[in-house]
Amino acid sequence: MNKFERQSSSADTQTLPDDIAEELSRLPSEVLSVDDAPSLVPPAPLSQDEVRTIVISLMLTMFLAALDQTIVATALPTIGRQFHDVSNLSWVITAYLLASTAVAPVFGTLSDIYGRRVMIIISLSLFVAGSVLCAVAPNMPMLILARGLQGLGGGGIMPVVQTVISDVVSPRERGQYQAYFSSVWMVGGILGPVIGGVFAEHLHWSMIFWINVPLAAAAIALLLPRMKKIPVFHRKRKVDWLGGVLLMASAVVFMLVLTWGGTRFPWLSPTVLAMVGGAVALAVTFVWHARRADEPFLPLPLLGGSVVPFGLTAGGCALGAITGLTVQLPLYYEAVYHLSASEAGLALIPLAAVSTVGAAVAGRTMARAKHYKRVAIVGTSWAALCGLGLTLTTLPLWALLTLMAAFALGLGTTFPVCVVSVQNSVARPQVGTITGALNFFRSLMSSFTVAAFAAILLIALGADVPLAGEHHAAVNAIPADDMRHAFRYVFGAATALMTGAALCLIMMEERPLAGPSTTQPVEMAE
Repeated sequence: MNKFERQSSSADTQTLPDDIAEELSRLPSEVLSVDDAPSLVPPAPLSQDEVRTIVISLMLTMFLAALDQTIVATALPTIGRQFHDVSNLSWVITAYLLASTAVAPVFGTLSDIYGRRVMIIISLSLFVAGSVLCAVAPNMPMLILARGLQGLGGGGIMPVVQTVISDVVSPRERGQYQAYFSSVWMVGGILGPVIGGVFAEHLHWSMIFWINVPLAAAAIALLLPRMKKIPVFHRKRKVDWLGGVLLMASAVVFMLVLTWGGTRFPWLSPTVLAMVGGAVALAVTFVWHARRADEPFLPLPLLGGSVVPFGLTAGGCALGAITGLTVQLPLYYEAVYHLSASEAGLALIPLAAVSTVGAAVAGRTMARAKHYKRVAIVGTSWAALCGLGLTLTTLPLWALLTLMAAFALGLGTTFPVCVVSVQNSVARPQVGTITGALNFFRSLMSSFTVAAFAAILLIALGADVPLAGEHHAAVNAIPADDMRHAFRYVFGAATALMTGAALCLIMMEERPLAGPSTTQPVEMAE
């Protein structure tokens, strides 16, 4: 017997200790599924042309969602005259906003379960179906329902698009791409009222919705053939439908409170108070359910840690500040500087456009710098200082617009840093979930800020304030000095929001970003 045979014979007769044998006996003996296991052979990387095509199709997709949030506004009078119904016109916009806000976390989570390709198809299909139904709606109730359906698709586009980008490019490069999408979102929001007014005046208001069909078809034709090559990070699991319904229901009720409070019903009316109670009860029920579910729809531990809560809050403060000012500033321009409604709309361009420059600066800095969050800390601090200047001084129009542009430049740096930091802090199979949650909380913060800024004006002026662009004579009847005094509190609230964003960014942990560190500007196709 040679030495190998002696070792084999010894191994055959050797017995395991009792404690180890007992531990091994407890191990599961069934065969585990390997569906979620990574491939032994990694997929071929995307070429520059494929990345470019994917990004362009995603930008076109996001442009659709951004456009339809504002394109209807200037066509509302024409629609009201055709349907002989002006009392329910606001619901044409409200239905879209309610639906799109409520489903953002749903699409984000489902993309982590069923994959990005399926969810982008579903969101675009719902969006196109809603657009067609809007175009052929025979009356106002059908138009409002169709806008809700369109909002379901539009609300899914934003989180799924941001999640697809996280699958295609590395975290370090991702900030630049988020800046591109911020630019598209702002451009869509600015062009929306212009395009809507042209269609309603020179063509027919239904063209506002028909134009979505060829644009969506082009986006799908460009995107889907290349989606198969995108790395797969989703994980099949049981869907917590009850948790999703509770989250959506609480969001809808809360949004209705912010929409109706102070306008249709007084803030302290029994109706508003009952709705507030209902929203709180639904939210508490959702938290209770999420703590006990095996696989909750939105895992609560995902919202904790040293990155996510600070990133969510900073992004919400920044988006809330720019949204609240965008809604209320036309009132200020009309009453103080006596601009027309169209001129007041044009005066918003520095605020919206320059913020995209700030996002681009932050995105390029993230591709180069190790300490990438510093650009957002400096930017939000700069925005807070500009807001303080707006609060303490009264300026001529040109100086106000200049300072507003400087405010927007600093504010814009927040968006790519927050999105990339939050995505970079979670596991790959949870990127869609956290991206949906990010968009959800930012939308809620925007709605809350719009309502809060309006309440500040009501308290400061001591009278009812019409919405910007409506009842122009009533706006001009407000004394300019009273409006200047009231808006100091609005600018002060925006300053407080940007100060809060800066503090959150300072406290947020700065985790290393994977990906190439470059000293040259990164091309869009890299």
